Amino acid sequence: MRPTHIRQFPDPVLGKISSLVKRNDRAIETLIERLIVTMRHQPGGIGIAAPQIGVLKQVAIVDLSIKIPGAKQLILINPKIISFEDEDIFREGCMSLPDYTANVRRADRVLVKWQDMDFKDCELETTGLEARCIQHEVDHLNGLLFVDRVSSLKSDVFRRKVYLK
Repeated sequence: MRPTHIRQFPDPVLGKISSLVKRNDRAIETLIERLIVTMRHQPGGIGIAAPQIGVLKQVAIVDLSIKIPGAKQLILINPKIISFEDEDIFREGCMSLPDYTANVRRADRVLVKWQDMDFKDCELETTGLEARCIQHEVDHLNGLLFVDRVSSLKSDVFRRKVYLK
């Protein structure tokens, strides 16, 4: 399977709320495969949500294994963040705004519930980068980009530096 084109701001699909997934079928399994292949094809990709490839379904992938050895890949269907604790500001980037990063305030600890590929209910309390990444991907499912969460576009958003070899 080949990677799918990443939708980039200002693509209108990125601002729309995704639909709940009612059941797992071959179309959802194919969507999950496309998301994983596309995320792994991106340098530094640790998360992706279905709207980023133009599909308005509540499906996201979080995989920190390239940054944290032994981290498990999460396939999140219909994720919902139940609780947030301990806010902090951290620099974030996004495949849908590849030329920018921003200082974003997010919770450092979250409790998230979702369904897995067998539609079994799952729950995880997590912290740090995994918590931030889950919040970022759930935002995509709700039509939000990381720049929607900054205090000031002028002082908190930065153009990525391009290094020539």
